[in-house]
Amino acid sequence: MLISLLPLLLFISIFFPISEVSSTTITLYNKCAHPVWPGIQPSAGKPLLARGGFKLPPNKAYTLHIPPLWSGRFWGRHGCSFDASGRGRCATGDCGGSLYCNGVGGTPPATLAEITLGNEQDFYDVSLVDGYNLAVSIPPFKGSGKCSYAGCVRDLKLMCPVGLKSNN
Repeated sequence: MLISLLPLLLFISIFFPISEVSSTTITLYNKCAHPVWPGIQPSAGKPLLARGGFKLPPNKAYTLHIPPLWSGRFWGRHGCSFDASGRGRCATGDCGGSLYCNGVGGTPPATLAEITLGNEQDFYDVSLVDGYNLAVSIPPFKGSGKCSYAGCVRDLKLMCPVGLKSNN
């Protein structure tokens, strides 16, 4: 369905458990034809996941187990090049010149997926507050409740005014 329409950077599948368990599962899918480097920034006081970043090859998935009450943001970095020590740069979404963002946010433009796991209710959204660099969608998977799809899957760079456009 949606996956076949557009190459998506982060197709974040969220499994909200029906009964209480120790974590929520989030799967990041790279539906692009090129590698992306997801960045992860936890909210203040929340644990760092996957060292804050990693390389995700085309058409591959990476599953994270998120602890209860976690909140933070995910974004895609692209056009990255890192040396053996993990130092380098990304064309968009760079987080201080490191493969592992280690709690540092991405440099705009970066399309964000934001998630907050609560006691009674969880929240998620796709945000363009830091600009747009790659398509992102969040379709909930299983669980209980009335969760709906969130996403920005059009290439907004095609419609962006020249003065606001980043060519990366």
